[in-house]
Amino acid sequence: MPIPVSAPPDLSRLFSVAGKNVLITGGTGGLGGMLASAFLAAGARVWITGRKAQALAAAKATLAALGPVETLEGDLGNSEGVKSIIAGFQAQADQLHVLINNAGQTWGAPLERFPEQAWDSVQAVNVKAPFMLVQGLLPQLCAAASDADPARIINIGSVYGVTTDVQQAYSYTASKAAIHQLTAVLARELAPKRILVNAIAPGLFHTKMTNFWLENAALRETMLAAVPLNRLGTVEDIGGLALFLCSRAGAYLTGNILPLDGGILAAR
Repeated sequence: MPIPVSAPPDLSRLFSVAGKNVLITGGTGGLGGMLASAFLAAGARVWITGRKAQALAAAKATLAALGPVETLEGDLGNSEGVKSIIAGFQAQADQLHVLINNAGQTWGAPLERFPEQAWDSVQAVNVKAPFMLVQGLLPQLCAAASDADPARIINIGSVYGVTTDVQQAYSYTASKAAIHQLTAVLARELAPKRILVNAIAPGLFHTKMTNFWLENAALRETMLAAVPLNRLGTVEDIGGLALFLCSRAGAYLTGNILPLDGGILAAR
């Protein structure tokens, strides 16, 4: 059988996400804010979620200059908050092309004093809420999906769901390993529905979670020394990878855990 010869791809469409509906949890700052700005700049319509009305309003005021952005208030740490976000989106749109489960929580304490609450709250936000959002928004994801352009789910994991070099954040690292596994399980189950599921495992970015260490010059240098590329991740880094995954260029990838870490895992 002769090998078919294909025409070169239309690059303007290959990496486009223009016109897509994108829901990003925890979108008021940090990685969520970076992702929101990237999708808006690329022509998508974006919904961001958060727990606090004031923070959502401030984020919307900043992001609105880039494109159409809406806000959904709800606490992903409890089922009522998750259901509120699902209902809020469903009231505004029939299709969801991209769901990014970015909202996260961490907790650090010595092993001997690590509290039970640190397990319940972290697992609720980092693992249970992403599952509930996929479950609740499945009709809208299916409505947006097609053979030519599948719907997308991106779970934000972490290199600390892989490496053991974690600062006494026991429930956090376990939750990130769990979301990596959940990504693979959902990818297999949702492939026939033409919904792609991948995870991004970021390394060192400047967020609320890392600010405690990065604002200390000595700790910052120590942490950067563990990154072979010797720099923090940027909006271009995480935004570029997410846009690739959600465009036609990424339509044959599912079930992957993609490190975005400047070489941290390679150095292990």
